[in-house]
Amino acid sequence: MCTLALIGTALSVGGALVEGQQSKQMADYQAKAYEQQARADAQAAAFEQGQERHKQDLLQAQARAQAGASGVGMAGSPTEVLAANARQGQLDIKAIQYGSQLRQNNLTTQAAISRFSGKQAAAASIFKAGGHLVSGLSGIYDPSKAVTFGKSAFPPAPGGGLY
Repeated sequence: MCTLALIGTALSVGGALVEGQQSKQMADYQAKAYEQQARADAQAAAFEQGQERHKQDLLQAQARAQAGASGVGMAGSPTEVLAANARQGQLDIKAIQYGSQLRQNNLTTQAAISRFSGKQAAAASIFKAGGHLVSGLSGIYDPSKAVTFGKSAFPPAPGGGLY
């Protein structure tokens, strides 16, 4: 009976520890996924910024060509329009960078939270295993078979007393 109780306690303790490690592994995998998403977002934003720069370059070239074709010199008002367009284009690129950085920060924070949750789950499983161990071992204890002070742990010899 005692052996079965010990086996049950050991299985309970082991199960709690394995559960905690599996939770930690899942949290670590989730954190890696968030980090991959952050890297992918950075790459997508870099591509989008390149596309926006190319678009702005084309618009600037078209505006210069139109101004030249109309016979207007590239001084004064046309130059100011081109400069304003360039500034707006740069603001658009900065907005892409900012949005991407916000998303990356969010994903990095999610990864950190996931890792923290995994560590918490692993630590909680240790306490849970300890609780199973204590309750399992306390269930084995039988006070009627315990040694008490002032009495012998051995039954009296047949026929009598002590010599």
